[in-house]
Amino acid sequence: MIRALISTLFCLLFTVSSHAQTLTIAQDPWPPFVDEDAAGQGLSIEIVRAALEPKGYQIKMNFVPWARALNGVKNAQYDVLASAWFTQERSEYLAFSDDYLSNEIKFIMRSKDSFQYNGMDSLTGKNIGVVRGYGYGDEFLNATNFKRHETKDLVSNVKKLVAGRIDLTLEDELVAKSLLAKEAPEMLGKITFVTNPLSTKPMHIAVGKKNPKHQQIIQDFNQGLKEIKASGKFQELVNKYIK
Repeated sequence: MIRALISTLFCLLFTVSSHAQTLTIAQDPWPPFVDEDAAGQGLSIEIVRAALEPKGYQIKMNFVPWARALNGVKNAQYDVLASAWFTQERSEYLAFSDDYLSNEIKFIMRSKDSFQYNGMDSLTGKNIGVVRGYGYGDEFLNATNFKRHETKDLVSNVKKLVAGRIDLTLEDELVAKSLLAKEAPEMLGKITFVTNPLSTKPMHIAVGKKNPKHQQIIQDFNQGLKEIKASGKFQELVNKYIK
Protein backbone atom coordinates (compact mmCIF):
# COMPACT_ATOMS: atom_id res chain seq x y z
CA MET A 1 0.00 0.00 0.00
CA ILE A 2 2.75 2.43 0.99
CA ARG A 3 4.79 1.46 -2.07
CA ALA A 4 1.77 2.08 -4.30
CA LEU A 5 1.18 5.49 -2.67
CA ILE A 6 4.79 6.51 -3.20
CA SER A 7 4.58 5.40 -6.80
CA THR A 8 1.40 7.43 -7.32
CA LEU A 9 2.95 10.55 -5.77
CA PHE A 10 6.05 10.17 -7.92
CA CYS A 11 3.91 9.92 -11.04
CA LEU A 12 1.96 13.02 -10.06
CA LEU A 13 5.13 15.01 -9.46
CA PHE A 14 6.59 13.82 -12.76
CA THR A 15 3.39 14.79 -14.57
CA VAL A 16 3.34 18.30 -13.07
CA SER A 17 7.03 18.79 -13.85
CA SER A 18 6.72 17.51 -17.40
CA HIS A 19 3.80 19.83 -18.12
CA ALA A 20 5.45 22.96 -16.65
CA GLN A 21 6.22 25.61 -19.26
CA THR A 22 9.86 26.71 -19.35
CA LEU A 23 10.33 30.48 -19.58
CA THR A 24 13.71 31.77 -20.66
CA ILE A 25 14.72 35.03 -19.01
CA ALA A 26 17.40 37.15 -20.69
CA GLN A 27 19.12 39.96 -18.82
CA ASP A 28 22.49 41.62 -18.40
CA PRO A 29 24.13 41.52 -14.93
CA TRP A 30 22.49 44.33 -12.96
CA PRO A 31 23.06 43.73 -9.23
CA PRO A 32 21.37 43.61 -6.85
CA PHE A 33 18.37 43.06 -9.17
CA VAL A 34 20.05 40.60 -11.55
CA ASP A 35 23.20 39.03 -10.14
CA GLU A 36 24.93 36.00 -11.63
CA ASP A 37 26.98 35.51 -8.45
CA ALA A 38 24.08 35.57 -5.98
CA ALA A 39 22.53 32.29 -4.87
CA GLY A 40 19.08 33.43 -5.99
CA GLN A 41 20.46 35.30 -9.05
CA GLY A 42 19.24 38.68 -7.81
CA LEU A 43 16.15 40.35 -6.39
CA SER A 44 14.27 40.67 -9.69
CA ILE A 45 14.90 37.04 -10.61
CA GLU A 46 13.74 35.83 -7.20
CA ILE A 47 10.55 37.91 -7.48
CA VAL A 48 9.85 36.57 -10.97
CA ARG A 49 10.37 32.99 -9.80
CA ALA A 50 8.18 33.48 -6.73
CA ALA A 51 5.37 34.98 -8.83
CA LEU A 52 5.47 32.59 -11.79
CA GLU A 53 6.58 29.18 -10.54
CA PRO A 54 3.32 28.58 -8.61
CA LYS A 55 1.53 29.27 -11.92
CA GLY A 56 3.22 26.28 -13.56
CA TYR A 57 6.32 27.85 -15.07
CA GLN A 58 9.95 26.80 -14.83
CA ILE A 59 12.46 29.64 -15.07
CA LYS A 60 15.68 29.37 -17.05
CA MET A 61 18.11 32.29 -16.71
CA ASN A 62 20.36 33.59 -19.50
CA PHE A 63 22.96 36.29 -18.71
CA VAL A 64 23.65 38.21 -21.93
CA PRO A 65 24.43 41.85 -22.87
CA TRP A 66 21.39 44.11 -22.61
CA ALA A 67 21.06 44.89 -26.32
CA ARG A 68 21.06 41.15 -27.08
CA ALA A 69 18.52 40.47 -24.34
CA LEU A 70 16.18 43.21 -25.55
CA ASN A 71 16.40 42.14 -29.19
CA GLY A 72 16.02 38.47 -28.25
CA VAL A 73 12.82 39.07 -26.26
CA LYS A 74 11.50 41.38 -28.97
CA ASN A 75 11.89 38.57 -31.51
CA ALA A 76 10.69 35.78 -29.15
CA GLN A 77 14.11 34.08 -29.00
CA TYR A 78 13.85 34.59 -25.24
CA ASP A 79 10.59 34.88 -23.31
CA VAL A 80 11.05 37.50 -20.59
CA LEU A 81 13.01 40.58 -19.60
CA ALA A 82 12.97 40.48 -15.81
CA SER A 83 13.85 44.15 -15.23
CA ALA A 84 12.67 46.56 -17.90
CA TRP A 85 11.71 50.23 -18.04
CA PHE A 86 8.72 51.33 -20.11
CA THR A 87 9.18 53.58 -23.14
CA GLN A 88 6.70 54.37 -25.91
CA GLU A 89 9.04 52.87 -28.50
CA ARG A 90 9.34 49.60 -26.56
CA SER A 91 5.58 49.39 -26.07
CA GLU A 92 5.24 48.85 -29.82
CA TYR A 93 6.88 45.43 -29.52
CA LEU A 94 6.86 44.56 -25.79
CA ALA A 95 4.00 43.86 -23.38
CA PHE A 96 4.69 45.17 -19.87
CA SER A 97 3.55 43.83 -16.51
CA ASP A 98 2.43 45.85 -13.53
CA ASP A 99 5.42 47.60 -11.97
CA TYR A 100 6.98 45.82 -9.02
CA LEU A 101 10.00 47.94 -7.99
CA SER A 102 11.50 51.27 -9.04
CA ASN A 103 14.89 52.74 -9.93
CA GLU A 104 16.13 56.27 -9.28
CA ILE A 105 18.33 57.17 -12.24
CA LYS A 106 21.12 59.59 -11.37
CA PHE A 107 23.94 61.17 -13.34
CA ILE A 108 27.47 60.15 -12.39
CA MET A 109 30.36 62.62 -12.62
CA ARG A 110 34.03 62.72 -11.71
CA SER A 111 34.49 63.37 -7.99
CA LYS A 112 36.23 66.72 -8.63
CA ASP A 113 33.36 68.07 -10.78
CA SER A 114 30.51 70.26 -9.53
CA PHE A 115 27.73 69.66 -12.07
CA GLN A 116 24.12 69.69 -10.88
CA TYR A 117 21.23 68.44 -12.97
CA ASN A 118 18.38 70.95 -13.28
CA GLY A 119 16.47 69.75 -16.32
CA MET A 120 17.44 69.01 -19.90
CA ASP A 121 18.83 72.50 -20.49
CA SER A 122 21.53 71.86 -17.88
CA LEU A 123 22.90 69.07 -20.11
CA THR A 124 23.60 71.41 -23.05
CA GLY A 125 26.92 70.67 -24.67
CA LYS A 126 27.64 67.60 -22.52
CA ASN A 127 28.98 64.27 -23.74
CA ILE A 128 27.02 61.58 -21.87
CA GLY A 129 27.76 57.86 -21.78
CA VAL A 130 24.74 55.58 -22.13
CA VAL A 131 24.30 51.81 -22.34
CA ARG A 132 23.17 50.57 -25.73
CA GLY A 133 19.47 49.76 -25.71
CA TYR A 134 18.66 51.16 -22.24
CA GLY A 135 15.38 53.08 -21.95
CA TYR A 136 16.29 56.27 -20.12
CA GLY A 137 13.05 57.99 -21.04
CA ASP A 138 11.79 59.56 -24.23
CA GLU A 139 12.68 63.14 -23.27
CA PHE A 140 16.31 62.23 -22.59
CA LEU A 141 16.62 59.96 -25.64
CA ASN A 142 15.06 62.52 -27.99
CA ALA A 143 16.93 65.60 -26.72
CA THR A 144 19.32 67.22 -29.21
CA ASN A 145 21.27 69.66 -26.99
CA PHE A 146 23.86 67.08 -25.87
CA LYS A 147 25.59 64.02 -27.29
CA ARG A 148 24.97 60.42 -26.24
CA HIS A 149 27.85 57.97 -26.55
CA GLU A 150 26.87 54.28 -26.46
CA THR A 151 28.79 51.43 -24.83
CA LYS A 152 27.84 47.90 -23.88
CA ASP A 153 27.71 48.45 -20.09
CA LEU A 154 28.04 50.88 -17.19
CA VAL A 155 31.59 49.91 -16.21
CA SER A 156 32.84 50.87 -19.69
CA ASN A 157 31.10 54.23 -19.32
CA VAL A 158 32.60 54.90 -15.89
CA LYS A 159 36.09 54.14 -17.19
CA LYS A 160 35.54 56.58 -20.06
CA LEU A 161 34.24 59.14 -17.56
CA VAL A 162 37.26 58.87 -15.28
CA ALA A 163 39.56 59.09 -18.31
CA GLY A 164 37.87 62.37 -19.34
CA ARG A 165 36.43 61.02 -22.59
CA ILE A 166 32.83 61.83 -21.54
CA ASP A 167 31.38 64.36 -19.09
CA LEU A 168 28.68 62.25 -17.44
CA THR A 169 27.10 58.84 -17.39
CA LEU A 170 24.00 57.64 -15.54
CA GLU A 171 22.49 54.66 -13.75
CA ASP A 172 20.43 53.68 -10.72
CA GLU A 173 22.74 54.52 -7.79
CA LEU A 174 22.26 51.19 -6.04
CA VAL A 175 23.00 49.27 -9.24
CA ALA A 176 26.04 51.40 -10.09
CA LYS A 177 27.63 50.97 -6.68
CA SER A 178 26.96 47.22 -6.70
CA LEU A 179 28.40 46.74 -10.20
CA LEU A 180 31.49 48.83 -9.56
CA ALA A 181 32.18 47.17 -6.21
CA LYS A 182 32.28 43.83 -8.04
CA GLU A 183 33.95 44.74 -11.33
CA ALA A 184 35.95 47.96 -10.88
CA PRO A 185 36.23 48.92 -7.17
CA GLU A 186 39.09 51.30 -7.92
CA MET A 187 36.58 53.55 -9.70
CA LEU A 188 34.35 54.15 -6.67
CA GLY A 189 36.63 56.77 -5.15
CA LYS A 190 36.90 58.65 -8.43
CA ILE A 191 33.21 59.32 -9.05
CA THR A 192 30.21 60.82 -7.31
CA PHE A 193 26.46 60.91 -7.94
CA VAL A 194 24.59 64.08 -8.88
CA THR A 195 21.96 64.95 -6.26
CA ASN A 196 18.92 65.52 -8.48
CA PRO A 197 17.82 62.36 -10.33
CA LEU A 198 16.98 62.34 -14.01
CA SER A 199 13.92 60.27 -13.20
CA THR A 200 12.40 57.53 -11.11
CA LYS A 201 11.69 54.52 -13.30
CA PRO A 202 9.09 51.86 -12.46
CA MET A 203 10.42 48.36 -13.10
CA HIS A 204 8.40 45.75 -15.01
CA ILE A 205 8.83 42.39 -16.61
CA ALA A 206 8.35 42.52 -20.37
CA VAL A 207 7.45 39.90 -22.98
CA GLY A 208 7.76 40.29 -26.74
CA LYS A 209 4.46 40.68 -28.55
CA LYS A 210 5.70 38.16 -31.11
CA ASN A 211 5.50 35.56 -28.36
CA PRO A 212 2.03 33.97 -28.83
CA LYS A 213 1.69 33.55 -25.05
CA HIS A 214 2.74 37.09 -24.08
CA GLN A 215 -0.67 38.09 -22.72
CA GLN A 216 -0.97 34.95 -20.59
CA ILE A 217 2.55 35.30 -19.17
CA ILE A 218 1.92 38.93 -18.20
CA GLN A 219 -1.46 38.06 -16.69
CA ASP A 220 0.02 35.20 -14.68
CA PHE A 221 2.88 37.38 -13.40
CA ASN A 222 0.52 40.16 -12.35
CA GLN A 223 -1.65 37.71 -10.43
CA GLY A 224 1.36 35.98 -8.87
CA LEU A 225 2.79 39.36 -7.86
CA LYS A 226 -0.43 40.23 -6.02
CA GLU A 227 -0.29 36.89 -4.23
CA ILE A 228 3.32 37.17 -3.03
CA LYS A 229 2.67 40.72 -1.85
CA ALA A 230 -0.37 39.55 0.11
CA SER A 231 1.56 36.64 1.65
CA GLY A 232 4.54 38.76 2.71
CA LYS A 233 6.94 36.87 0.43
CA PHE A 234 7.59 39.96 -1.70
CA GLN A 235 8.75 42.10 1.23
CA GLU A 236 10.82 39.21 2.55
CA LEU A 237 12.74 39.12 -0.74
CA VAL A 238 13.21 42.91 -0.81
CA ASN A 239 14.59 42.84 2.74
CA LYS A 240 17.03 40.11 1.72
CA TYR A 241 18.68 42.30 -0.91
CA ILE A 242 18.08 45.91 0.16
CA LYS A 243 19.01 46.83 3.71
